[in-house]
Amino acid sequence: MEVKAFVWKGDRLLLLDQRKLPKTELWLELRTDEEVAKAIKDMAVRGAPAIGCVAAYGFVLGVKAGKDPREVYETLKNTRPTAYNLFWALGRVMKALEEGKDPEQEAIRIEKEDYEANRRMGKLGSELIPPRPRVLTHCNTGALATAGWGTALGVIRSLKEEGKEPFVWVDETRPYLQGSRLTAWELLKEGIPHKIVTDSTAGFLMKRGAVDAVIVGADRISARGDVANKIGTYSLALLARAHNIPFYVVAPTSTIDPSTERGEDIPIEERPEEEVKLCGGCEVAPKDSPALHLAFDVTPAELITAIITERGVFKPSEILRALSRNSP
Repeated sequence: MEVKAFVWKGDRLLLLDQRKLPKTELWLELRTDEEVAKAIKDMAVRGAPAIGCVAAYGFVLGVKAGKDPREVYETLKNTRPTAYNLFWALGRVMKALEEGKDPEQEAIRIEKEDYEANRRMGKLGSELIPPRPRVLTHCNTGALATAGWGTALGVIRSLKEEGKEPFVWVDETRPYLQGSRLTAWELLKEGIPHKIVTDSTAGFLMKRGAVDAVIVGADRISARGDVANKIGTYSLALLARAHNIPFYVVAPTSTIDPSTERGEDIPIEERPEEEVKLCGGCEVAPKDSPALHLAFDVTPAELITAIITERGVFKPSEILRALSRNSP
């Protein structure tokens, strides 16, 4: 059975608590928009496409409870500042309501479209990569981060589906360990060969000739093709360029923010320093030492080989073409 991050039940949202994985598969039962907002903010759910889908359902819960739609919108909007899919999805359900349409049906469409987009991106991405690739990925970009299948990890799943036998280097992705906790968990369920490595191992693997491609996701893409993604992505892009390794970004068009021209203009979430100073509940730093936790960084367009969307593969400088109805 395919991994699901969330399940809509009409009067409630079931959410797989990703903070508990891989040890425990705990499902949260969310019945209010406030509960959904807290789950997003506290990272019980994460991954830009999944956040967008879950926020849309949170909006539906608030509206069904008779709350002011604008207040519900603001509550959900103010959870995480970087992932553009959050604002895109909330905009869609709000617009549906304002036009006299059913926001619940719009939220269901958003989920369905995301899954279909992921399958399409997986196919397009797999066509770019030769058989038996050794792929390095960062954070978690699989079914847990989306409505299903995945973005960057979806490409890897499609490689396996097509018999191309991928091997995956899994960056652990400090400090929340989305790679070692979540991506490895998904790869085990899929039977895809992999090894977990510390984030700082990536450069030496490239120097040894052990990496054929780097494939990552995105939380927001600017108009000029700069990409905000989980902290550590920029370093990987620099390393890939230094070692002449292709660096692919995989994201649905809902991640593209045409109103933000440059990567420097993307808001970067700063999370509590305790998330850096603790690892799995254990203290790994002196209590009195301050820490900085930037949740994302920005990779400039010139370091990206291509951006793979459900509407085609684009040079970063041409990413706005993906928003055209006539895009391939």
